[in-house]
Amino acid sequence: MRDYTYPAVIVTAKTLFRVGGLRFQQSGTEHIPRSGGAILAANHIGFLDFIFDGLAAQPSKRVIRFMAKKEVFDHRVGGPFMRSFHHIPVDRTHGDGSYRQAVDYARAGEIVGIFPEATISRSMEIKELKTGAVRMAAESGVPLIPMVTWGTQRLQTKDHGRDFQRGMTIGLHVGAPLEVDGSDPVAQTQQLRDAMTALLEKAITEYPDEPAGKWWAPARFGGTAPTPDEARRLDDAEYAARAARTEAKG
Repeated sequence: MRDYTYPAVIVTAKTLFRVGGLRFQQSGTEHIPRSGGAILAANHIGFLDFIFDGLAAQPSKRVIRFMAKKEVFDHRVGGPFMRSFHHIPVDRTHGDGSYRQAVDYARAGEIVGIFPEATISRSMEIKELKTGAVRMAAESGVPLIPMVTWGTQRLQTKDHGRDFQRGMTIGLHVGAPLEVDGSDPVAQTQQLRDAMTALLEKAITEYPDEPAGKWWAPARFGGTAPTPDEARRLDDAEYAARAARTEAKG
């Protein structure tokens, strides 16, 4: 699969990160295979997660083909870039096509990035996961790699403005590959969630900034982010408002 824009964008992004004074904590990047397919399952706490998730594959000299909502590909500016990176558009009402494309990519030796929570976590915790990541890895016969990004929510996320101040730290933590066979997608998805939760706890514990009293930290770590139950209610209200707008448009 030929990449013309991806390498240039990676170089540009790294330059911008240096100019912005971003600091990085990384662990487990050796788990990203140097060859062959894989499904990379990452948490979702901010709008820029996929940019930073891709950095975790750089030590292995790999690029990641992310699954992203179709609306991003429909954008007149962002759409051409997303297609040039060979990312995978996801139509949430008809997901079979994107699922098949992801399996085909993984079988062909690509690393496919997926956010199994489906939407951004307002609680900053790992939400309930969809079973798609497990089923994709099992069907394509590739390892399932858990990953957690931390700190990206401080740059831009739901319910909060942008903050690109210098000197922020971004954590990129990759876990050991999980071998899944799809025989019990629900149980194996729970295994994935447990692995991601452990990585999240590592990320928060090792993060240089104190979480207590911070809006970007989970309540159970002393932060003021919504609890998972509160976040679920906020999500439900958002979905209901979105559905009402869609219905009003006819």
